Amino acid sequence: MSEGFEVSFTYELPVDSDGFLRRQCPTCGRDFKWHSGPANEEGELHPEATIYYCPLCGDSALKDQWFTPAQATFIQGHADAATMQRLDEELSGLFRGMNSKHLKVKQTGHLDVPELPDPLVETDDMVIVVSPCHSYEPVKVPENHPGPLHCLICGEAYAV
Repeated sequence: MSEGFEVSFTYELPVDSDGFLRRQCPTCGRDFKWHSGPANEEGELHPEATIYYCPLCGDSALKDQWFTPAQATFIQGHADAATMQRLDEELSGLFRGMNSKHLKVKQTGHLDVPELPDPLVETDDMVIVVSPCHSYEPVKVPENHPGPLHCLICGEAYAV
């Protein structure tokens, strides 16, 4: 196989009709939604955060730690398919390069590349709330959430 074996793939996670992406807190395990991309003109002026705070429990985590189990499975399915496809291409190239006048190598099959997972669907649930300190980052939370909420950007608690 060639040196620097790389696999790249793309996937798309669905958003609801308001443009919100479902997230799951790695600490409390509850779902909420944050806006996918800037929610307004003010949001376009601010750099994307690397750490976010759960609006429900207030704990923080890096941006890539908020996938739901369904999203993680979906992404892994795309990664598996892309990896097997790339590996099959590399093996085919390897077999082609092994032929000489004394040795003949023939590939008689290919690796089984798994099918891509079915697309995810996002429901229109939860209510939009806006923190007083970072209003350019609204979130959606379960309608019946008791107690204070926390700003997605700074973690500051606030009442609704």
